[in-house]
Amino acid sequence: MSTVAGSEVLLDVRSLVKHFPITKGFIIQRQVGAVKAVDGVSLTIRRGETLGLVGESGCGKTTLGRVILRLMEPTSGEAYFEGRNIFKLTKEDLRRLRRDMQIIFQDPYSSLNPRMTVGDIIGEPLEIHNLAHGKEKVRRVQELLEVVGLSPYHMNRYPHEFSGGQRQRIGIARALAVNPKLIICDEPVSALDVSIQAQVLNLLEELQKEFGLTYLFIAHDLSVVKHISDRIAVMYLGRIVEVAVADELFANPQHPYTEALLSAVPIPHPGLRRERIILPGDVPSPVNPPSGCRFHTRCLYAQDSCRVNDPELVDYWGNSHFVACPILPFKHQRSKAAVLGQAARPERT
Repeated sequence: MSTVAGSEVLLDVRSLVKHFPITKGFIIQRQVGAVKAVDGVSLTIRRGETLGLVGESGCGKTTLGRVILRLMEPTSGEAYFEGRNIFKLTKEDLRRLRRDMQIIFQDPYSSLNPRMTVGDIIGEPLEIHNLAHGKEKVRRVQELLEVVGLSPYHMNRYPHEFSGGQRQRIGIARALAVNPKLIICDEPVSALDVSIQAQVLNLLEELQKEFGLTYLFIAHDLSVVKHISDRIAVMYLGRIVEVAVADELFANPQHPYTEALLSAVPIPHPGLRRERIILPGDVPSPVNPPSGCRFHTRCLYAQDSCRVNDPELVDYWGNSHFVACPILPFKHQRSKAAVLGQAARPERT
């Protein structure tokens, strides 16, 4: 399944699976189950774009990003970066590939070594990949600090001397050090104050324009994702359930899960409100996900066929708006219109 047409694809993920085995026994361990964190994900990212990946906590977003980087080994599936299968590379080839693929971690506190100075943290990738040493490394580190909005003299300080927003800028500088083509942003602003979030998001956009970067932006805040993303993929219980251009997804969500997520996004106006969709039940366990459509246990439109049929992403309208919903043509359009963005209306007095 390809969700990008007419442009150069940088990353192509095909049927990616990552299961974590559950074992039992002290001496002789045997597998009694598996946590199906990522279970058959296919997506594409074109060069220079930002693909937002959203979903509830525990749906597999972070695991997907780390498997793509091979920080975790996949259970099965393929991922092609510039035509090369990431999972079949040798250690030496993978090491060279890491120059092109970097990550910005969620927690700006635990992701930086407290025993290393900022200069050592940013300069370490330069030495590992033999890109700069000595005075040239110092010059490059100072340059990177200025690029992310910090001062060159900060290179001699330690992480505990900085605020959360400044630490995340250091993490961004570290990711930029090796001139990557793809950066996986693993909820890079979720631990920051709202005002600082805007600064970091604007910085990421400026860096993308300046260096031609490609982002996989993982987040759970849809308003943040809309601000920075070209396209958005919605993930539920290890699967992608909808992919579309950001404006199209917000204006015309098709999957019931996407509708529910968007109904929870606040409207920045005190006199307007949106009718909230409250999904019944809880998120099923990834150890034993439901048969058929994984969302059918909480879906307001579920039919008997949903319990049997395992839907695939389909572009029903030919506009690169993919949705995995087997009952899409039969959904109650009036109910849908009542819970979308256009349902926002003045608060009753």
